[in-house]
Amino acid sequence: MFFKIHKSYRIVVAICDSELVGRYFEEGMFQLDVKESFYKGQEAEEEEMAKIIKRMSVEDSTFNIVGDKSISLAIELGLIPEEGIQRIQNIPFAMVLL
Repeated sequence: MFFKIHKSYRIVVAICDSELVGRYFEEGMFQLDVKESFYKGQEAEEEEMAKIIKRMSVEDSTFNIVGDKSISLAIELGLIPEEGIQRIQNIPFAMVLL
């Protein structure tokens, strides 16, 4: 999984499955653009990513999460509920504002 932390007026944590970086999905009027410039930062294994998510969830962060593995981990950690997941071309994604 990749993650990248963007700092502006809020901290935005972008997390995605490695194989989705640089891909674009479209379904009807909806689009999902997994841009390298936004998502491709550091690569982390599941255990390390869990620590990052836990740490950043107490920092008043916003999360953009894309992909089966990344979404599953966020659900497991209680960051997002199952009903908070959307799909475009069967690719799951979620945005979380804490």
